[in-house]
Amino acid sequence: MFYFDKIKDKYILKSDFLDKGFFTTRQSFLTSKEGIVLENRNDICEYLDVSELVSPVQVHSANVDFVRPGKTDYPNTDTLILDNDKQAVFLNFADCTPVILYDKKQNIAAISHAGWRGTAEKIAPKTVLKMNSNPKDIIALIGPAISLSCYNVGEDVFEKLKSTVQNFEGLYRFFEGQMFVDLKAINARQLEETGVEIIDVCPYCTYLDNDMFFSYRKENATANRHNAVIRL
Repeated sequence: MFYFDKIKDKYILKSDFLDKGFFTTRQSFLTSKEGIVLENRNDICEYLDVSELVSPVQVHSANVDFVRPGKTDYPNTDTLILDNDKQAVFLNFADCTPVILYDKKQNIAAISHAGWRGTAEKIAPKTVLKMNSNPKDIIALIGPAISLSCYNVGEDVFEKLKSTVQNFEGLYRFFEGQMFVDLKAINARQLEETGVEIIDVCPYCTYLDNDMFFSYRKENATANRHNAVIRL
């Protein structure tokens, strides 16, 4: 179950399932058009007791990389896998689906950026495979993203997303001649069909709950981003 907590006086969103993974909000966000919000970065580093926060250059791909101490440049990457406790990882979001994965047996973690393109390429199940994890050992958190009622797509995108799961029931709807899809639920279904059993899906919609999270669609292509964050 998701709940709001605070880092100093700024809200973050957490799950009962995982202590060291969370999602920032409009108050605690890390990335803006001007770059990193240094005050929030310092607060999060202090909260996590790390000196380094690592983030990739996201391009809506299904490319996966491993974090390596001393390396800060991760171009063309939409998943980072973390296997050391000296660093923390964050990725940026403003409608796309954030997926935090934690392997409780191996003590490794990952964050995936699943927009429709990443979802169509099954980036979350691909990450589980790259982690060399038994899916039954995985805890998955699916964070705030645009919801079913707000995310209409064209037929081409609809068909690509439909093909990623065996059972597409309940993951879409037709309304007034338009097709709507639920990216959070599609990612959860992909993980379920991969064998992941522990999945916590956030109820918040970035478009409808725009007072707490950023929305690319609602805010006319805003450059601000809230984040998914993890450390071991």
